Amino acid sequence: MQTPIELSFQHVEPSEEIKALVHEKAEQLEKFSDRITSCHVYIRAPHKSQRKGNLYEVTIEVRVPGNELVVRHDQNDVAEHEHLRVAVRDAFAAMAIELKRWKNQIEGNVKTHDGMLQGKIVEIRHDEGFGQIITTDNRMIYFHRNSVVDGSFDELQPRDTVELVVQTGESPIGPQASTVRRIGTMEFVPETKPGRR
Repeated sequence: MQTPIELSFQHVEPSEEIKALVHEKAEQLEKFSDRITSCHVYIRAPHKSQRKGNLYEVTIEVRVPGNELVVRHDQNDVAEHEHLRVAVRDAFAAMAIELKRWKNQIEGNVKTHDGMLQGKIVEIRHDEGFGQIITTDNRMIYFHRNSVVDGSFDELQPRDTVELVVQTGESPIGPQASTVRRIGTMEFVPETKPGRR
């Protein structure tokens, strides 16, 4: 990164823990592109309620040659965003997706359904906070409610189409998604029905 990360807080008490988390996540963005020139992160708590606590809004602006990528997470209906660490993590996960898209565009790699792995939700347990996705390459991938970005886990339904990032290295329960985002309809024709683990 050519300039230091800029971080500002509004209606939020700055903490060393959150500052360190933001710097760590911003540094991780550089593995998606070494052409980032600047990163600005704005954290604020727009609504205060004694019942629900603060629901945080995290905006990230990343400048790359010829473009500015902006992600704004202000999902005031997502209870997990009462936890600032979760809101920061989700915003940076969404920015990682934007950076991958930008990199694919400038490298001329944009094709229909290229880039992000896609799939359909085949099972979702709202009460237990997890679900399973069958991907376009016929894998069954587990995901946790905390991996869902750009929308509430509780709004997801079976047959919803999503794009996802699978963690490197399998967990004890098999392949697991680190990021899941609901997308529009897509062509989805799995060749074979996978067996369950």
